[in-house]
Amino acid sequence: MTTILAFIFVLGVLVFVHELGHFLAAKRVGIRVLKFQLGFNPTILSFRRGDTEYGIGALPLGGYVKMAGESPEDPRTGRDDEFLSKTKWQRFQVLIMGPVMNLLLAFVLTAVVLYRGAEVAVYDDQPPVVGVVAAGSPAERAEIKPGDRIVAVNDRPVKTWEDFFVAVGSKPDREITIEFLRDGRSIARKVTPATALAGQSRIEYGYVGVLPDAHPRLLQVFPGDAGDRSGLKTGDVIVAVDGQPITFASHFRDAITKHPEQAMNVTILRNGTLQTLAVTPGKKGQNGYLGVMPADETRSINPTVVQALGMSLQRNLQNAGLIFQTVWGLITRETSPKQLMGPVAIAQLSGESAQIGFIALLSLMAMISLNLGLINLLPIPILDGGHIFIMALEGIARRDFSMRVKEKMLLAGFVLLMMLMVTVIYNDLTRITWIERLMPWRVR
Repeated sequence: MTTILAFIFVLGVLVFVHELGHFLAAKRVGIRVLKFQLGFNPTILSFRRGDTEYGIGALPLGGYVKMAGESPEDPRTGRDDEFLSKTKWQRFQVLIMGPVMNLLLAFVLTAVVLYRGAEVAVYDDQPPVVGVVAAGSPAERAEIKPGDRIVAVNDRPVKTWEDFFVAVGSKPDREITIEFLRDGRSIARKVTPATALAGQSRIEYGYVGVLPDAHPRLLQVFPGDAGDRSGLKTGDVIVAVDGQPITFASHFRDAITKHPEQAMNVTILRNGTLQTLAVTPGKKGQNGYLGVMPADETRSINPTVVQALGMSLQRNLQNAGLIFQTVWGLITRETSPKQLMGPVAIAQLSGESAQIGFIALLSLMAMISLNLGLINLLPIPILDGGHIFIMALEGIARRDFSMRVKEKMLLAGFVLLMMLMVTVIYNDLTRITWIERLMPWRVR
């Protein structure tokens, strides 16, 4: 139920803001709006105010603003309050304001999230100097070693670990070139990231097995539990388990889970000194239990309002660049279509974020709103950007295209969007475990 409610909330807000942009712009230039609806037909609730009917549809997957004389096929009276009676500049304003409102929403929500403060990984904005290479990983096979300074992925510079994870994460099962510095020499290696799954929504991302030089710290050791009896203390830094480096808190939790009532050698850093303890987890159900609370090393950010606004602008510009990079990667086949998400995946992510907290949900909304705004600006007929593109071509040609030409353009856009929809729905279905089992061709 949480997932459904979170999904309806997220999508409802994003669609409302988008359509509100069209609605307000239409009113401003004097266009008569016939209907403003959230959700698709059938309409389950509506009321009229002035010339406009306001409604809520039964299918909460979109919405629309219906304007008088919006299409050449609509009845025309020649009145100046019809969409096609307006100048191209006025129609452009109406079309552009939907995506613009989504971009503004992304900016505001991101600023709110940042202003509330956050804990970010200490290594995120650090140069990607390899700390650990996972055994048996693609990076190990490519002979990448600890100490190598990664400088580029597919000839695109990567300045931080965040840049690197994004560059590799979008390329599961796609060969990439990783360029790095070793002893002052520039070396390039071909690597094919393995496919890994993130979260309950099972979003696929690329993984090469290169990790930063970071380790989790114990925030708490519960008195009397197995960890306390084994000698672990609050503040200990977990360096390795049975000789295998531990980079993230999740790695340590996995190691504990896999060793119920089995001894393991845990290397810790305490007061600047490395020690190795023999630790034997207890058993809870079928899993190991230690009674400790590990957490990744983080730093706090608590910006002022002005700083939050500046950081929001910077982050959204960076994310916009990544979105366009992904779109171009899909066109050039550098990016896997499996990265695309549809309504089911968005619903799952909404549910997961809602369980974490309202701030996490706002952060997800900001990212989806940015995607929605930018995707709608693409010059694909049917989308807002497509209509703007057609108007621009008519302006260059200094004549309006015939209905037949416009219909062909819109049909091409419709076919492209349907292909995209089939792809994202297929991706969504493969992320549902019991459905994937019904697909014999899906072998992992």
